[in-house]
Amino acid sequence: MITPPYLKKGDTIAIVATARKNIDDNLKPAISWLKNWGIEVVIGSTIGLDNNQLAGTDEQRAADFQAQLDNPNIKAIWCVRGGYGTVRMIDLLDFTKFKQSPKWIVGFSDVTVLHSHLNTMGYQSIHGIMPVSSKASEEAKETLRKALFGEHLEYKVPCENMNRLGTAKGELVGGNLSILYSLFGSPSAIDCSDKILFIEDLDEYLYHIDRMMMNLKRNGCLESLKGIIVGGMTKMNDNEVPWGKNALEIIDDVTKNYNIPIIYNFPAGHMADNRALIFGKQVSMEVNDLESKVVFE
Repeated sequence: MITPPYLKKGDTIAIVATARKNIDDNLKPAISWLKNWGIEVVIGSTIGLDNNQLAGTDEQRAADFQAQLDNPNIKAIWCVRGGYGTVRMIDLLDFTKFKQSPKWIVGFSDVTVLHSHLNTMGYQSIHGIMPVSSKASEEAKETLRKALFGEHLEYKVPCENMNRLGTAKGELVGGNLSILYSLFGSPSAIDCSDKILFIEDLDEYLYHIDRMMMNLKRNGCLESLKGIIVGGMTKMNDNEVPWGKNALEIIDDVTKNYNIPIIYNFPAGHMADNRALIFGKQVSMEVNDLESKVVFE
């Protein structure tokens, strides 16, 4: 996997919208973070565009992203928010100049489309907070800074009762479960072979989680994994007739026949404490009775 150049003070990040619109003046805190890190900021042309739910047309969003991809002075692209819409513009992008001069693509949730697509191309990217994450924890902000500047990332979290013990090493892939599920069968689908899979989700019905996990099982993804890291399964919904299991119990049930380590409730996803992850990078995970450890190598 190709690692884009890490940032240094004086570099410039572009903030763009690939999906849901952002017409509020809510970027000041994020710009302040970047300024404190010594980073300059360019605001993309999609910030402020209003096309119903989306930040402009597919063509406008793609053109803004393309301009930042092709601009050699832009060292990272930070997606302003998720929602839905990145998949509508992904096939309009030309990564020719990006391949000549790679840069970091940053975000989570709907940005999983870009993470997964970049992974198939052989490039690392950063799953982390976005500019609208005004309530992000200090840990989440600091781990994003470390990821961007190439500093060591290592996480130790308390053991969860549901965790499956063991150790594993492999390339980290994944993102939002709903998005990963929607990409299977497309050129942007991730290859799960010998990987460590991270998943998280928000505002889904519990039977949808079961459906998506069964898809991962039936397409062979689960049996080829070395380990699984489960982040936030936030604000899940149930029907009037309950499904009978919560989201973590669903994942545990579908994966019960695989002899791999699993970490539950890892601090990443739709939560304030959304720690940065580098997709495409080799990681080691150790799950024991006391703690879970994830180290980026």
